[in-house]
Amino acid sequence: MSAPEAIRIRPQYGQFPTALRFCVRDQTRNRLAGLLLVLFVPVWYLLMGAMAGRTPLHFKLYATGEVLRVDGGHLTLISAGLNSVTMIAGFVVFDAVRKALVFDRRLVFAGFRQGTLIGAKSLAVALVATAIALYTALALLPFWRPGPGGWCAVLAGFVVIALAYGALGLFIGVLVRHDLEGFFLIIMGGLMDTFLQNPLGNPLANKPILQWFPSFGPMQFAVSGSFGHTALWSHLALGLAWAAGFGAVGLVIFRVRTRNRTHTV
Repeated sequence: MSAPEAIRIRPQYGQFPTALRFCVRDQTRNRLAGLLLVLFVPVWYLLMGAMAGRTPLHFKLYATGEVLRVDGGHLTLISAGLNSVTMIAGFVVFDAVRKALVFDRRLVFAGFRQGTLIGAKSLAVALVATAIALYTALALLPFWRPGPGGWCAVLAGFVVIALAYGALGLFIGVLVRHDLEGFFLIIMGGLMDTFLQNPLGNPLANKPILQWFPSFGPMQFAVSGSFGHTALWSHLALGLAWAAGFGAVGLVIFRVRTRNRTHTV
């Protein structure tokens, strides 16, 4: 019996666990992404920390107007972690969603509720993104040990940017038809987004225009918590708004592309 046929005879209350298992499986079996997470993240921290050195930098907190004098090496580690999270989370979700789209359409045709599938995909993205962010935050500790509150602020920033780029990966996965354009959008978008937030590499990093980038809120929250001992919750919420926006648009497109055109489910 094929998977769609099995779903057809499964009670509606049993569909969500099945859908969640499919989604998590699709997003966690990407061996290249796993290798990047385990090996690339520590190497990236090592390289970026070595290149940044201990140069003192000025970083502006827009919520308070305060300008912090921070260690450039430690600030670069935060932006390097954000950069790693954006690429890996976006890549994992994009690859899984794009490859599973045809199968998802078959599930809907077999009687699977779209709302159940959408809920399972959303939860799977959240779980995988959180796991990626947690590992990236733990991998930071051999290179820099902020206080417990500072590390939690960094972790929260990583989780939120992982959710945002996971949602972006979902959006791009249901929108584009080939791997190349999807990978290009995620990699280049993540690189430019996180690079521009660091004053070490971008002299304009304290300009107001950066408030329109997805990583702005998570970067502000992570820096304020780890250097300024201030929790800028509104900026963390700004990052969640980006995640919600990308996710909502992506799920609407997903619903359109998987709807059953022969009869109403």
